[in-house]
Amino acid sequence: MAKNALADIKSLLEGYVGRRIRLKANGGRKKTVEHVGILEETYPLVFIVKLDEETRPLRRVSYSYADVLTETVELTVIEADGHKRITYDPGT
Repeated sequence: MAKNALADIKSLLEGYVGRRIRLKANGGRKKTVEHVGILEETYPLVFIVKLDEETRPLRRVSYSYADVLTETVELTVIEADGHKRITYDPGT
């Protein structure tokens, strides 16, 4: 069952490849890390986000689909008319 959920999340994110997203992740010790970047690529176990960082150009981060499933990582698509949170609903 969990493997299907991870495959569903991967399929969901594949639809947003190349789109600008806001990434909010648990940084440990009650810290939250926020970044803005482009969802660059999805792989079988992880997805890659190219960050918009002025201080360090071409920085990339990767997270697993399990991070999205457990809500350790929250993704929001930045659209011209507003923001759309990417959520996985196991009922759909």
